[in-house]
Amino acid sequence: MSGKAIRLDRLLANLGYGSRREIAILARAGRIRLDGAISRDAEQRVVADADFAARLTIDGEPLDPLPGLVVMMNKPLGVTCSHKETGPLVYRLLPERWRRRDPALSTVGRLDKDTSGLLLMTDDGALLHKIISPRSSVAKTYRAKLDRPLRGDEAAVFASGALLLDGDDKPLAPAQLEVLGENEALLTIGEGRYHQVRRMFAALGNHVTALHRVSVGRLTLPNDLEPGAFIVLDADGVAKIF
Repeated sequence: MSGKAIRLDRLLANLGYGSRREIAILARAGRIRLDGAISRDAEQRVVADADFAARLTIDGEPLDPLPGLVVMMNKPLGVTCSHKETGPLVYRLLPERWRRRDPALSTVGRLDKDTSGLLLMTDDGALLHKIISPRSSVAKTYRAKLDRPLRGDEAAVFASGALLLDGDDKPLAPAQLEVLGENEALLTIGEGRYHQVRRMFAALGNHVTALHRVSVGRLTLPNDLEPGAFIVLDADGVAKIF
């Protein structure tokens, strides 16, 4: 959107602040300020460049991030990466207004209900597809706790590029295993097959009892980011993904 003129009411409606009629009411009431001055014309055209969100306030509060938003969440256990399924959803952990944005925020891939850790969300469709594209081979690292002790050959099997999972017709790409303890390991994969980490250990006769994603590319989940909490990534953070 940077560099393109857009009607103010359309921009704010797309950010979830209300309908265009509701935005017009906000403007007439003097609740919108641009560069410190009250802006009563909701139909004015503005250029939503990089610093626009810092220049416009509503009720004294800075504008929400513009489209191109990328969020890193510490996904807690028990919530689902879906807009439609029943039960707790990751989108309910976001501010209510963010759930009305257009384009909508979507998860970059999915972590299943029983997996926690680093989850990316964005309204940038091109970026989303770039991250999940097999061509990008973005590495993802998981900490897995296991039901039984490691048998000792997992690292070699996973690195071989020859492991064929049940139901697949193509072997997995090489993956890297780092042993953390008798029943715990870090596994780094460059693919995103269905329940891949759990199926990899199952193929070697073990069962994952807890799974937590710690990094995507060079982007690592901060230790102090509590489950359910999130941060907005800047350009440097997004660059670490690749």
